[in-house]
Amino acid sequence: MDSDVKRLAILGSTGSIGQQTLEIVRNFPDKFQVVGLAGGKNIDLLTQQVAEFRPKLVYSSLKAKLPGMEKQLTIEEMVSCSEIDLAVIATSGKAGLYPTLAALKAGKNIALANKEVLVMAGEVVIHEAERHQVQIFPIDSEHSAIWQCLQGEEAKISRLFLTASGGPFHHYTQSQLMGVTVEETLRHPIWKMGKKVTVDSATLVNKGLEVIEAHWLFTTPFESIEVLIHPQSIIHSLVEFIDGSLKAQLGFPDMRLPIQYALSYPERLPNPELPHLNLLQTGALEFEPVDYDRFPCFKLALDAGKAGGTYPAVLCAADEVAVKLFLEHRINFVDIAGVIEETLSRHQGIINPSLDEILAADDWARETAFHVACELD
Repeated sequence: MDSDVKRLAILGSTGSIGQQTLEIVRNFPDKFQVVGLAGGKNIDLLTQQVAEFRPKLVYSSLKAKLPGMEKQLTIEEMVSCSEIDLAVIATSGKAGLYPTLAALKAGKNIALANKEVLVMAGEVVIHEAERHQVQIFPIDSEHSAIWQCLQGEEAKISRLFLTASGGPFHHYTQSQLMGVTVEETLRHPIWKMGKKVTVDSATLVNKGLEVIEAHWLFTTPFESIEVLIHPQSIIHSLVEFIDGSLKAQLGFPDMRLPIQYALSYPERLPNPELPHLNLLQTGALEFEPVDYDRFPCFKLALDAGKAGGTYPAVLCAADEVAVKLFLEHRINFVDIAGVIEETLSRHQGIINPSLDEILAADDWARETAFHVACELD
């Protein structure tokens, strides 16, 4: 095996981020080798991916027997394999937590696209990364932007600015929000994402989760992290240093850009398949403050992050339940915030929780959020 080839395990390979990760791999067969693939319910697509990339290790959450699969192994066994150099965590929800910890304990670097891993258990995850001297490379465009801005910098950070497109409803009135449909919510004006993340972008809960992520990834207090609505999604994040200087990372809104940087770091690779930004065509760049009244989920996420302990895990679980019920047309769009808020209000938080306590809070929140949603009928 060429020592310059980076060997990958891609978790969530059939999802949006996973598929885009494999697009990058296709473009650089001399740089990357897929050693492991882990997929969910889309068995047909996972079968196609296995046939194309011929990974040695395959995991199916449905325990399906796929062509070329020598044996069933757990997802934790996959990421711990000695032949893996980098584990791409592209699953959604708490499903990414155990494999992330397993990979870190096995000394593997992580390319992380799963928000919930750091939101639920940021202190535990960062501790394991430091303990085993491995790196976490962020795939989220906002955190990738901050990471890129910090390269070569030793100066102290004054503030971090995360940008948000505002989703499809950032100019809607409260009465308009009452009537939005699932189909309207899933039509994001800028980004191509999975259903869960697209809904989270519309409620802006995703931006609250990203603030919590940034708090852990960049060791930055919450009061030094700000969010700006930036409808063009050209500036992905900014860093302000103590001398008042601002650095921003700009790029065409395409998730393949931060994915490729996470895979190739510290290299930058020329990729003709990726779009280049034309500033003359971009025109004006606009910025607005976040309207807490229009986006109550954002404020709920910030408050949960600042409260710490088990509250962020409850936030993630309640949101996941509420979004699922919304996608199933069982609650309204505006009810998502109500489910999250009521679930958080009923929780008795634990400070400095163990992993078991975090997972117990997650289970409690899922059951409670479902009952709260039923009470809305």
